[in-house]
Amino acid sequence: MATDFNKKLGTRVSQFREHIGLSQQELADRLGVSRVTVSQIENGQRKTTAQETATLCKIFNVTSDILLNLEQDITVTLRTKKKPSLKRKQPMRISVPQKNVSKFKEVLLYVLKQVGSKPNVGEVVLYKLLYFIDFDYYEKYEEQLIGASYIKNHHGPTPKEFAKIVGQMEGKDLTKVQTKYFQYPQKKYLPLREPDLSILSAREMAVIDSVLDRLSDKNASEISAYSHNDVPWLTTEDGHVIDYEAVFYRTPVYSVRSYDEEDIQ
Repeated sequence: MATDFNKKLGTRVSQFREHIGLSQQELADRLGVSRVTVSQIENGQRKTTAQETATLCKIFNVTSDILLNLEQDITVTLRTKKKPSLKRKQPMRISVPQKNVSKFKEVLLYVLKQVGSKPNVGEVVLYKLLYFIDFDYYEKYEEQLIGASYIKNHHGPTPKEFAKIVGQMEGKDLTKVQTKYFQYPQKKYLPLREPDLSILSAREMAVIDSVLDRLSDKNASEISAYSHNDVPWLTTEDGHVIDYEAVFYRTPVYSVRSYDEEDIQ
């Protein structure tokens, strides 16, 4: 029945919107409609046109068969080495490659080992250190190091995968501690094992160490403010994923690559 279909599609649109961190107004602006229209779509009170459906797929970065597969739930999961069992009601999965998960864990443990005990290094500072590690490496070598996805929010770049991966690591690889930095509450992470550096190359280690040397003494407010002047951040809309390609337009203050004549040609 069409009404039932509209309700299910509306719920799905709402789920995708919330997953990528957009408000109804932000989705309306990108879709070219009013916020009331988005509300009507999500409540199943209004059909979407073919053009709107195509635009929604671009905004959510999914294909139409995923958006319109109304019988499956949406979850964000991390790939494991084991293949998932095939079940009819298996949730739709937006997955992160196991290789990236493994590297994320070891880089995070190395960062914690090197600077995690500093009183200023809480969760917010960790987010920014990981961001600059990833984006500095991409600028220098046009390859991804961790390859995490960073969302633009009020406090600066935030890795989408962080909570899921740290949830896997708690109690085994690291421990979470609630503390205070001056009068402000702070969430800290302390390593429980040595990082496995065999999966990191010499040039990856060099970029990580460079970022830590340069930025790990900044507190949350300082490093957030610093990240807000980086071109990738400046050119991204609130709530959107920051594009790695934007590093090639960095100002000299932030650039870590020497653009000689060969690069420019």
